[in-house]
Amino acid sequence: MPKRRSVRPRISGTATANGFVRDEQDLSETAAHEKLGLSTQRLQDMFETMLLARAIDERQWILNRQGREPFHISCQGHEGSGVGSAFALDRARDVMVPYYRSLAAVLAFGVTPLELFLSALAKADDPMTGGRQMPAHYGLARARILTSGSPVATQIPHATGAALASKIRGDGGVSIVYFGDGASSKGDFHEGLNFAAIHKLPAIFVCENNHYAISVPTSKQMAVRSVADRAVGYGMFGCSVDGTDPLAVYAAVKQAADRARAGEGPTLIESNVVRLTPHSSDDDDRRYRPEAEREEARHHDPIDVFRTYLSSHGLLDEAADFEMRERVQTSVESALEEAEAAAPPSPETAFDHVYAGVRMPNLRDRLR
Repeated sequence: MPKRRSVRPRISGTATANGFVRDEQDLSETAAHEKLGLSTQRLQDMFETMLLARAIDERQWILNRQGREPFHISCQGHEGSGVGSAFALDRARDVMVPYYRSLAAVLAFGVTPLELFLSALAKADDPMTGGRQMPAHYGLARARILTSGSPVATQIPHATGAALASKIRGDGGVSIVYFGDGASSKGDFHEGLNFAAIHKLPAIFVCENNHYAISVPTSKQMAVRSVADRAVGYGMFGCSVDGTDPLAVYAAVKQAADRARAGEGPTLIESNVVRLTPHSSDDDDRRYRPEAEREEARHHDPIDVFRTYLSSHGLLDEAADFEMRERVQTSVESALEEAEAAAPPSPETAFDHVYAGVRMPNLRDRLR
């Protein structure tokens, strides 16, 4: 029976930047990025993508509070997990199935800041849904990203189907799907994982566990210690990683992708992240999260974690960091300006893309 493998840091030794601990013996070992074969440029690209995701996210909060974006659900605290996992995949043949906190992941997979703002502001040129869907519902055929919906966990069977298609085609592709800890309590989770395991499909199931399903803590959702503990019940490989460390996530997803391409079946990964904001723009987490807990989460910010790692290994200096942040700021401002100038969708197009060949050009008259 497959064993659950935990790759969480060991519980003795020296404290690291993210507050987790590392065994003293590890200090003299080869650096994590060297073991993974990641170049300085690749690492800096990962960090800049994380910065870009955070900057877009922060701007969307402002747009929401200004009444210009109707709803926002944040990825803050999830950037390391999204970027680390996406960078471990092959954008030319793999398929991504995101969820509402996958902003960083979809950026890393090829979605642009402009496309994200066009979607958030519901513009006609929004390439995801033409301005028809809520913000944070990602999907882009060009980037091999399947469209996501609002119901929790429904994307999991879709990812299983994409993996089945890859196996039938024999194209060596892998599907990766993201979801939260609350989604692991849904029937879609069981159906998707069970089918994938039975047929040894090339699928990677990433549970980004921020330990709250809106206001419900994991202790009220499951009796097991970890979502990854459920993997053994399906006969698949499972592991639990520090999701605030993009290199730990990269390693887990790279291993899962290699196993999937080798015909060894799916993997369930629990990526332990932090939620640095309320659940959404309609939530007030002060009602159910103690301030001490919220403050502790801020000490595990994945951007700070990764920056500390890069700096300590001589991979990022203050000048390079400053240049990245300047580029990110310029990119965000330019993309938002262009998106705001874009036209809204015409009411006459409301029924476009619903039924093939069906159009209601006189919609205004019919609604009178």
